[in-house]
Amino acid sequence: MAATPVIAVFDVGKTNKKLFLFNEDYQIVYEKSARFNEMADEDGDPCENIDSLRLSVFDSLRSIFQRQEFEVRAVNFSSYGASLVYVDDEGMPLTPLYNYLKAYPDALFKQFYADYGGESLVARQTASPVLGSLNSGMQLYRLRYEQPEVYNRVKYALHLPQYLSYMLTGHACSDLTSIGCHTGLWDFEKQQYHEWVLRENVIDKLAPVLSAETVLPVSFPGNSYQVGIGLHDSSAALIPYLVSFTEPFVLLSTGTWTISLNPFDHSPLSDEDLKNDCLNYIQYKGQPVKASRLFAGYEYEQQLKRIAEHFNQNTAHYRNIRYDADLVNHLLLKDGGLSISGTNSLKASVFGQRDLSSFASDTEAYHRLMMDIVDQQRIATGYVLKNGMVKRLFVDGGFSKNSVYMHLLAAAFPAMEVYAASMAQATAVGAALAIHHAWNPAPMPHDLLELKFYSASHTITT
Repeated sequence: MAATPVIAVFDVGKTNKKLFLFNEDYQIVYEKSARFNEMADEDGDPCENIDSLRLSVFDSLRSIFQRQEFEVRAVNFSSYGASLVYVDDEGMPLTPLYNYLKAYPDALFKQFYADYGGESLVARQTASPVLGSLNSGMQLYRLRYEQPEVYNRVKYALHLPQYLSYMLTGHACSDLTSIGCHTGLWDFEKQQYHEWVLRENVIDKLAPVLSAETVLPVSFPGNSYQVGIGLHDSSAALIPYLVSFTEPFVLLSTGTWTISLNPFDHSPLSDEDLKNDCLNYIQYKGQPVKASRLFAGYEYEQQLKRIAEHFNQNTAHYRNIRYDADLVNHLLLKDGGLSISGTNSLKASVFGQRDLSSFASDTEAYHRLMMDIVDQQRIATGYVLKNGMVKRLFVDGGFSKNSVYMHLLAAAFPAMEVYAASMAQATAVGAALAIHHAWNPAPMPHDLLELKFYSASHTITT
């Protein structure tokens, strides 16, 4: 029996590290998941165990190559952004993989923005909200001033996806999907590295920029295959949609964060956009993607626990709650006719301040929670819909499977076609599609997604 040609994709999240093998039809023929215990950096802050991650990649590949039923033609990577690996001349990491949530020193923060024109100017030029360590360029700036002896030994500062690729190829490179991910490194107005990167000579630590479609040769004992340079996960998740649709759309990618991505709006971000956690990504073809973020998945999980505890239920009970239009209308009337298109803060939903004893049942409380979250989502997604080009909204991730959320979202955007998109592992598929030309002789597929339409007219009756 002939071996199945496959691509191996490592999808590295903060919690789960996954390996997928896709056949030429982009069907998953093998998957494996792992979790690693975090370690602590020199300040005692939690961080990724880069040694465990590196060993896991090599061990997983060695295991796959021993399986006769697969012919691995290519390998690629997707991972979370805002994380840098500092390697020396031998390619070995010099520091822990610092957590992007690590507190940023106030004095250094003030020094940086005083030198480069202030927070508003830098944020606008780099299309990056001011986020401290979550702006990965600020991590490199910090290393330069706090650990100059280590900084001087750095050969390359590689974003995590490119470090993973570098482990296999020995070829250091940078990628625009990672550089463009709220790093503070890239000047979106000038389409080049920002002035501070040049003035601080940080550019000497950054590897050459290559296209996300680039593949590099590598030899693993007994095997030859092509290796992609890796992609930032949010940008990778967008690729199946860009391949499948040419008409303008917005993708609402839902998880811990709900991220609204508009690859068809290339207008500059305003100060208001930046203050409300909007940013630009760069998609794999190099064009900017306007995006807004909302911490809605986290809010949902926290408030769901509160509801379950109050009504003595298990949180699993709420996984399949059906949408109840009559209940929504009752809640709207109960709240004095307020619609779900109100103006809640984007920082935290109104639900956290609601008295759970005011609800007749947990189902009523649950619907009110979803109404409050969708109210926020309407505002957040609205920031990437200002040009009026987009008529379709695709939702993927956890909320796409939530009937209550999807019906309310359709009501929040009555002028748009709202779809729940179903696709297994869009981020990993995107990483595979980015280098389709290097391993797959079949035409690029256009039937990867299953869509379910939600109509605003069937959602709320009053």
